Amino acid sequence: MQVSVKSFNELSTEELYQILRLRSEVFVVEQDCVYQDVDNKDQKALHVIGVKEGEVVAYTRVFKPGDYFDNVSIGRVVVSQDQRKYGLGKQIMQASLSAIDEKFPNKPIEISAQSYLLKFYSDLGFSAFGEEYLEDGIPHTRMLKA
Repeated sequence: MQVSVKSFNELSTEELYQILRLRSEVFVVEQDCVYQDVDNKDQKALHVIGVKEGEVVAYTRVFKPGDYFDNVSIGRVVVSQDQRKYGLGKQIMQASLSAIDEKFPNKPIEISAQSYLLKFYSDLGFSAFGEEYLEDGIPHTRMLKA
């Protein structure tokens, strides 16, 4: 998988289309969750894009402090269903953490993790804090990497 990090204005129309399609396939259709994915926050984000054979198969978006949470944050972590067995989730998260180290060194990173993925994020150095809560009807937990 080749990974690139781009601002919103650097995304091609095709990249943006593939990113939005992947997010919709997983978060709306697969997880059966009706919510507003296109939320006017993409314009502020750094987009970490994993491409395999010309297709976006993994993705995250990264926000500077204050644009989503008070801390740097990572969201919309997604891997296409047919690619999950290859460790791409870990790869795209490691690429996201590297991008943060470069752009926002030594800053804590906060995420809103789907609760069933707590071990995945814990293995990447995140620690849960606070109570579990529902976000768009799905249990989530706040996590922090200091």
